[in-house]
Amino acid sequence: MIRNVLIDLDDTILDFKKCEATALAESFVQLGVEPTDELIKRYSEINEMMWKRLERKEVTREEVLTGRFAILIEEKGMDVDPNKIRTIYEDILSRQAFKKPGADELLERLKDEYDLYLVSNGTASVQHGRIDEANIERFFKKMFISQEVGYNKPDKRFFDIAFSQIGDINLDETVIIGDSLSSDIQGGINAGIHTVWFNDMDYEPSDLIKPEITIKTLESVDEVIKNL
Repeated sequence: MIRNVLIDLDDTILDFKKCEATALAESFVQLGVEPTDELIKRYSEINEMMWKRLERKEVTREEVLTGRFAILIEEKGMDVDPNKIRTIYEDILSRQAFKKPGADELLERLKDEYDLYLVSNGTASVQHGRIDEANIERFFKKMFISQEVGYNKPDKRFFDIAFSQIGDINLDETVIIGDSLSSDIQGGINAGIHTVWFNDMDYEPSDLIKPEITIKTLESVDEVIKNL
């Protein structure tokens, strides 16, 4: 029987792709750059690649946060300071809180039946700003953001620290729900807990990372965790 539910933030509760595109477009406009769909798409690809490199411990957090812009600027031959656009982007992103369909309803349903914990890779100031904007902190007993924890999902140490702060936790009674195979699902496997992959974007499954359960809508969460 599940007692503890760990929930990812971006692209699970919040629609990160929409938040990212909105913040990026506004940032480029402030710097006098036309925010074309192609430019935003390429940034998103670079950003995802850099975060996956961070998960594999190939780069530092600082190299991700500035480097993603530096790579884009070099590729496109843009006359923009990567540190300046990073500062503008993070400020705007911290106020973006578009939610996935059914997110509020899910949290409302789960909060009285389970102990909910937010688990997120990200920059603390940006994530806290978005959490406040979305008004979702009230649903969680504790929130664990990688920059504050000191480790990133899927590192087992991220979960070890979270579990030590939760206290009296039974792994068999704990599940993680998230959209990322490489951070959420692999992290849950590393931690020895149940895993539910939220795949509303129809990503291809992995031969290497096997979630216990796959769902396509947040409405499915209640039923699947009751059966774990």
